[in-house]
Amino acid sequence: MLSEEKKIYKTSKSKVFATAPMMEWTDRHCRAFHRQLTRNALLYTEMVTTGAVIHGDRNHLIGFSDIEHPVACQLGGSDPKEMAEAARIVSEFGYDEVNINVGCPSDRVQSGRFGACLMEEPELVAACVAAMKDAVDISVTVKCRIGVDDQDPEEALDRMADATFAAGSDALWVHARKAWLQGLSPKENRDIPPLDYDRVMRLKQRLPDQFIGLNGGLQTLDQAEPYLQQLDGLMFGRAAYHTPQILGEVDRRLYGADADDVSPWAAVKLHMSYLDDQLSKGVKLARMTRHMLGLFHGRPGARSWRRILTVEAIRPGAGLEVVEKALAAVSPAGSGLEAAE
Repeated sequence: MLSEEKKIYKTSKSKVFATAPMMEWTDRHCRAFHRQLTRNALLYTEMVTTGAVIHGDRNHLIGFSDIEHPVACQLGGSDPKEMAEAARIVSEFGYDEVNINVGCPSDRVQSGRFGACLMEEPELVAACVAAMKDAVDISVTVKCRIGVDDQDPEEALDRMADATFAAGSDALWVHARKAWLQGLSPKENRDIPPLDYDRVMRLKQRLPDQFIGLNGGLQTLDQAEPYLQQLDGLMFGRAAYHTPQILGEVDRRLYGADADDVSPWAAVKLHMSYLDDQLSKGVKLARMTRHMLGLFHGRPGARSWRRILTVEAIRPGAGLEVVEKALAAVSPAGSGLEAAE
């Protein structure tokens, strides 16, 4: 857990870069790999429901490695008592932050009365924040949309922000799209509703003393970094996952680190000890290397890197030799695109 002087959301409003919570993607092996590329970025878990945390196999669901810090656990739920209990468990596991999901639009979360449908119940989200703040000392935050269905984003986002900050939320991460609970699939909800970064900027202008972070559609640091002139944080989702070499620039560009960027080759070499340790515990290589496929995107040899990891990592007994073979196939010379990229 972070010491007091290293808290994620400081009163000085230091900028924060985070990787977004993504189901079936940002598991512990993904986060451990991403940590090799950046020392400072905040890494999020997949969403886990309060019921699973309270009653399920906690080590399997929310276990993580010490190397992942700073790391945040995202909870799905809407019962303040259960949210507080789950937050307490998360805190005891050593997480640096617990976050409330108010953005996922899937049928599953709608039927469970959590996720994006909670945009219509800001007072309930605030009650969850208050209960969680009473239960833990770590940061309690909210990640939301700008509205759902026919809501007016001006009113809906203001109500959510005002209610949750009044209850003590340390930060509000805003996915700058509406979610359409009727008529669009979860996948379509990631692309079809138009992005409205200006709406998030207006919220920050109205609440200059609160932490407001931006999520949704951010593809490159060149595109996203200018928003930090007004906002407090950037959250990358699919771009960070599919082209993780972006993360190798984060410490220098956004945190002012006096060090060279972490190259893809260096990240793989750093990650070898983690892979070896997990293999010794019975974890299959493919469970870990599937998160590494996009590392060399746009570089010579990227196709060979992906092919070797995809084909050979699934074989029985696959070990570090597969990663070493894949790494040898990636040329560090040049920077042009492969013909098939």
